[in-house]
Amino acid sequence: MACMAQQLSGVRWSPLASKPTQKQKLKRRHSVVVCSVALANAQNKERLKLKELFEQAYERCRTAPMEGVSFTLDQFSEALEKYDFDSEIGTKVKGTVFGTDAGGAYVDITAKSSAYLPLQEACIHKIKHVEEAGIIPGVREEFIIIAENEGDDSLYLSLKSIQYDLAWERCRQLQAEDAVVKGKIFNANKGGLVAEVEGLKGFVPFSQISATKSNGEELLEKEIPLKFVEVDEEQSRLILSHRKAVADSQGQLGIGSVVTGTVQSLKPYGAFIDIGGISGLLHVSQISHDRITDIATVLQPGDTLKVMILSHDRERGRVSLSTKKLEPTPGDMIRNPDLVFEKAEEMAQTFRQRIAQAEAMARADMLRFQPESGLTLSSDGILGPLGSDLPAEGLDLSEVPPAEDS
Repeated sequence: MACMAQQLSGVRWSPLASKPTQKQKLKRRHSVVVCSVALANAQNKERLKLKELFEQAYERCRTAPMEGVSFTLDQFSEALEKYDFDSEIGTKVKGTVFGTDAGGAYVDITAKSSAYLPLQEACIHKIKHVEEAGIIPGVREEFIIIAENEGDDSLYLSLKSIQYDLAWERCRQLQAEDAVVKGKIFNANKGGLVAEVEGLKGFVPFSQISATKSNGEELLEKEIPLKFVEVDEEQSRLILSHRKAVADSQGQLGIGSVVTGTVQSLKPYGAFIDIGGISGLLHVSQISHDRITDIATVLQPGDTLKVMILSHDRERGRVSLSTKKLEPTPGDMIRNPDLVFEKAEEMAQTFRQRIAQAEAMARADMLRFQPESGLTLSSDGILGPLGSDLPAEGLDLSEVPPAEDS
C-alpha cells in the first residue's frame, strides 16, 4: 500500500478539477498493478518462511519433544499428582499437618479447600489429644476422605479407617502363623470376655478360657495370652482362645527349664507367679536354701524374676516353681537376687545334668542283673556295652537333653 501511495502522490485533483485524461488513467492503472504484484510476492515469501518454521517445529516435537523444556516428564507427573487428585469419599490422599486444636488437626492436602482430621478419627485407640497419636505440625501421613462439608467445600479425613484395615490384615497374618498374642481384658458378659488385640475388640468365650482362669472377673484389666480362632473382617467377628494359647505355652514347659515370671500375689505358704498367662506356685520352701519366715521380705507383687520349673501337672493346671535350685550359693536369693537371675541358666543346666545322671543310674540298676541285654557296668557305675573299653574319664553327659514332662 505504501508503494501505491508513492505512485499516486504526483497525481492530484479535486472535485472542482477537470476530469483526468486517458493517459493519466492508464498511468494510474499501471501503478496499481505493479503495487499489487509486489504485495503478492511479499506475502508469498512470508508464507514460505512460516511454513518452514512450522515444519522445523513439527520435526523437533517428533524427534526431541523435551528439548529446551526446563522440567522432566517425571516432574510434570509429580506436579499433576500433587495438585490434581480425586476428592471423592473413600479416596486416599497424602497430606501434611500444619495445625492442631482440642478437636483435631488441620491438614494440607494441596486441595482448593481445607481438610480437617477430627480427634475421634486420629487413632484406632482412644486418645484425648491428637498429639498422643504423633499428629503434630510437619507430620506427613496418608489419610482417607470420609466426608465433605457442603457449606465451605472442606473435607474431613480419617487415619483410624486406614489403621483398622491394617489391624485386620495383621490379625489374619497372626492367625495363619498360629501365633500367641497378648490381649487386654476390658469387659465381661454372660458369654465370655472382651479383649483388645492389635487395636481390635475380640471375644473370648468362657469355653475358651483356661480352667486355671475360669473366673472372668479376675481377668479384668489384665493381659493374657490368646490365639485366633476366627478372623472375619466382613462380619466384624474376631474370636479368640485363651485355652489354646495356654496349651501351647504349657507344651514348652519342661522340667528344669528357666522362665521369666511376675509375682501376682503372696500367701503365707508361698508366692503365685504369672509365667506367660499360667499361674505357678513358688512354695516358701523353694525360694531359698535359707529359712524364710516372711515372704514379703524377699518378694513383692509386681516383681519380675526368673524361676525354674520343678513339676507340671497339665490335667490340674498346676506348675511348681523354684528359685532355690538357681542359687549359686545357699542364701543368695535373700542376699543377692540379681546374682541368682544372672546365673539362672547356668545353674539350671547343672540341675538338668544331675537329673540325667540320676536317670542313667536308675536305668543301670534295672539292667544290673540282666546280662542278656548286652550292657554292663564299669567299676564306677558307668553303663556301657559288654566288654567295651570305656575311656578313663567315663561318658560325657554334658549334652544329655533335659528331661521333658510327659
